[in-house]
Order: sequence, then structure tokens, then C-alpha cells
Amino acid sequence: MKITEVRAVQPNAEGAPQDWRGWLGQILVRVDTADGLTGYGVGGGGAAGIHVVQTVLGDLLIGQDASDVEDLWEQMYRLTLPYGQKGLAIMAVSGVDLALWDLRGKAAGKPIVEVLGGKAGQAIPAYKTGWSPGEVLRDSAEGFGAVKLQVGKLDGLEAVAQLREMRETLGSDVRIMADAFMSWDEEKALQVAEGIADLDIQWLEEPLPADDLAGYERLCKHSPVPIAGGEHEYTAAVFEQMMQRGVHAIYQPDVCWCGGLTELVKIYKMAESFGVQVCPHRGSEVWALHAIAALDPDPLAESGRPWMTWVKGQPAIEQGMIRPGDDPGFGVDFAEDLFV
Repeated sequence: MKITEVRAVQPNAEGAPQDWRGWLGQILVRVDTADGLTGYGVGGGGAAGIHVVQTVLGDLLIGQDASDVEDLWEQMYRLTLPYGQKGLAIMAVSGVDLALWDLRGKAAGKPIVEVLGGKAGQAIPAYKTGWSPGEVLRDSAEGFGAVKLQVGKLDGLEAVAQLREMRETLGSDVRIMADAFMSWDEEKALQVAEGIADLDIQWLEEPLPADDLAGYERLCKHSPVPIAGGEHEYTAAVFEQMMQRGVHAIYQPDVCWCGGLTELVKIYKMAESFGVQVCPHRGSEVWALHAIAALDPDPLAESGRPWMTWVKGQPAIEQGMIRPGDDPGFGVDFAEDLFV
């Protein structure tokens, strides 16, 4: 499968957040081959990510065999080392890597879940992230057996009170998680964790800034609630260092940012050896869903970005469950005029 063209665009999306998530959070990558196959992937980086894809990465990949995905990932990573390793460059690499995996599945005539050793069509439980107790309660009424509340804008006592109200309302059958989005310090995070210790909260997500690994290491040792994080980290090599230090109990790589499916597969293998859990960020989107279905011993998929309606064929969550499809590759398609 000789690569003939590498392109990237940032589709307009009605309802996209007018902040970094809308400006930098997603780009669509397309890789064409001489065989007539086209692979698609979603990465990040906005205009800067598009530039990296269409100059540095495109120049590297055109003329190469698309089938050696893992070797191409190493080439892309090494080429971007001077300004990469984290951030926008790795977000761009992620989109290309996912497009190459899409080609791998299409060339084999199999969905990615089967390429990874799993089965298409199996039902995966999903959870919905909400910004208020009312929204989360509505989500549970829609059939979600697991919900997550954003609590980062609250002080410690308010966060504890809202989570307690949710548990009392939902009862013991619904799994509840909390996400503080890097908003607290170590002292407040531990106070909240101790305040919700009796509520059977599945995890407290990103209570500290992503780069405070020493703080996470201490917090993970003392918190009575499992600590989750990692959606804003990059590459399997970094996740291995984090696992070695024990900074989280649950790791949440974002496959569209952390380096793509090549890196997510490595992270799953590492997690098994370290005895920790992986629960990818936005796991119900097809880019991570296939890996969750094939590799996760306790699968759980987070709801995706609702504004990305330009991804055609994305499986819907129905009564709290989602199923990866059986079409080749990731099983999604895109309007041709996106690339005009």
C-alpha cells in the first residue's frame, strides 16, 4: 500500500466549544494509497497540527508502505523530536497513525476490533459525563449505568455535597465518577477524597495539574478514592514512567492526542503488567472504542464529543451500551467536500 497523499482539515462543527477544544482539539487526517484505499483518523492541533501533517509528516510518508504502521510511527516520532514529544506535534501524529490503522483494517477487510483480536458487535457499557447534578441525573434516567460529574469549578465542600446528593438519589446500582479537570491543589483533593470515601465513587479524575506528578504520586498513596488521569499526557513512554511512579490507579489516554492507536495498544499492555486500569478519554468514539472492545478486561467507554457530527457512521449509545461495528477499518466515513 504505497502512500500517495496525506491531507488534513479542520471541519466546521456547529456547537463546537469556542475555546481550545474547538480551536485545537480535533483535525481530520486523510491518507490515500496507490491501491485506491483511503484511511481516516482524527488528531488534534488545529491549524498548527494541519501544517505538521501536510509538511513534515506528509513529506516523510509519501512513497512509503502504509502497512508497516508501527515503524512509520517511530519515524514520525523521531522526525518531530526537536519540537514534539508532547502537545500539538503528537496530536498531529495521532491523527496520521489512526488513518494508517484505518488502512490496515480496510486492507484486511476487517474492523479494527478484529485486527486487535476482539469481536465486532459486542456490547460495551458506556458512561455519560455531565456538568451538573441535574444533567447527570437525566443521563442516568436515559439508561446509563455509570455517570461522571464535573466538579472542578466547585470548592471542596460543594463537590462533596453534590456527589453525596447524587449517590443518595441514584442509589447503589449506578457507578459514579468525579472529574476536577486539574483545578485543585493536593490538600483540597485529599479533603474531597476523604469526604466522599463512603460514597463508592469509582474514581476522582485529574484533581491536580497534569504536570504535578510528585503531587499525584503522594495523593495516589493516601487517597481513599482511586485517582484517575492521563488524558493530557502523550506517548506510551511517558505513561510507562507514570505507571512506574504510581501516579494514578486509572489511566485515561486520549487516542486522538497521545500518539494514536499504536501508543494506546502499548499502554494497555503496560497497564496489564503494572496491574492498573485503562479507561480511555472519550472512549465511545470509534478511535478508541475498537481497542476497548478488544483489549480491555473491564470495558467502559466515555461519551464522545457531541459536536463532531461530521463523523459519519459513529455508533450510537443506546440504553447505556455501545457496539463497535463490523465495517472494515474504523467503519466511519466523511463527506468528500471536506477536502475540497
